[in-house]
Parts: sequence; C-alpha cells; structure tokens
Amino acid sequence: MIDFFVQMQIHVKVHGQVQGVFFRSHAKEVADRLGLVGWVRNNSDGSVKVLAEGPKGKLEKFIKWCQVGPSGAQVEKVDVDWYQRSGEFSDFEILR
Repeated sequence: MIDFFVQMQIHVKVHGQVQGVFFRSHAKEVADRLGLVGWVRNNSDGSVKVLAEGPKGKLEKFIKWCQVGPSGAQVEKVDVDWYQRSGEFSDFEILR
C-alpha cells in the first residue's frame, strides 16, 4: 500500500488522433483534479507528450485516463516511462 503514495514522475507519449480534440486542456483538468504537477504539449509528429509528477497511485489513474482521452480522441498507443520525482514543478501547465 505504501507504493501507492510514493512520489514519482512519468513521461507519457500518447499516439493516435489526439491533437485538435482538446486533449491538452482535458489532461490539465484531470491532472489538476488528481493534484499532479508538470506539463502537457503537442509534438510535431501528431502525438501528445506529458510529464507529470505526484503520488504513484494518482499517476496510474492519470495513465488510465490517457489511454482513453477526451471524447473525440482516438488513442492508439500510450508509452510510459517512470522516473524519480524531480520536485521542480509547482503546477500543471499546457505548453504551446
């Protein structure tokens, strides 16, 4: 149960029809609701990149949301890499 609360960082790359469907704004809403910090941005290859930090259990919930995304998104694949929390973020931002 302790693992659920361990502070971690994830790098998520979401592939599919995920740009032009408000993925970034919905990701921010979900991250804010879960109390996560970090950022989300569109990539030039059509994917969306997320860096998020927070308790492992909440990051797992965020990943599950990324696997579906907002209505209108067609998520094909989600790549996730786990790291130690850096502590450099104080909120969750949408990068342009």
